[in-house]
Amino acid sequence: MLANGAKLEFKSKTVSTYTKLKGLKELPEIGVEPEKVENSDLDDTQKVYEMGIGDPGDITYKFKYDNTETDSPYRVLRKYEESGEKLSFKETLKDGTTTEFNGQISLKRTGGGVNGVIEFDMNIALS
Repeated sequence: MLANGAKLEFKSKTVSTYTKLKGLKELPEIGVEPEKVENSDLDDTQKVYEMGIGDPGDITYKFKYDNTETDSPYRVLRKYEESGEKLSFKETLKDGTTTEFNGQISLKRTGGGVNGVIEFDMNIALS
């Protein structure tokens, strides 16, 4: 399946409905690889393992940079980054699969050059 048609929406704790973030260009990998934990005892003849907890790491979405309108994603998200408020997110793929999570964001604008587009990354620390 192509990533085309996927969308990312967010809402703050004071709002009940999600708002679509325009200009989404790239989705991150989402999931957890649990840590393999050795849990052998003195009767075991070989090591025994269990699956422990995993660290999903940070999630980074890439967007087209646009700061021309009052509802431009970069402008809106900068306010939430500055406040440190945790947001709720909902990613929806073209086939209707949704993933919901909460986190605190940080933004980073990319550089650019001749014929190079400027983008921004939204990094989400899950909570």
